[in-house]
Amino acid sequence: QLQLVESGGGLVQPGGSLRLSCAVAGFTSDSFVIGWFRQAPGKEREGVSCISSAGSSTNYADSVQGRFTISRDNAKGTVYLQMNSLKPEDTAIYYCAVHVARQPMCVLRSSEWYNYWGQGTQVTVSS
Repeated sequence: QLQLVESGGGLVQPGGSLRLSCAVAGFTSDSFVIGWFRQAPGKEREGVSCISSAGSSTNYADSVQGRFTISRDNAKGTVYLQMNSLKPEDTAIYYCAVHVARQPMCVLRSSEWYNYWGQGTQVTVSS
């Protein structure tokens, strides 16, 4: 049984930084693509970033390009989302998701493509 656990959310002032973590257990670490999604109140879930199974390919939504960085440590079975220059509009529940497949490339896909989801972690950007 594959399990994902997100952590690292919290309250931060505009311009601040947070690093989210997604710990994946129950599957070989290099056998899946990871995506980060977010959902703000009253809005649809949107894809934020993704990283390929080996970590060599990444992709970002235009809204976070240049501010967010996704990375993974397969030895630890963990994926990170470093979020800098945070804005109030980044406020949302952030979810990590797994698509089980070894893929050399990563492109932003809809949430339906992913097989497993974490429980989410709240990020609030406010002064």
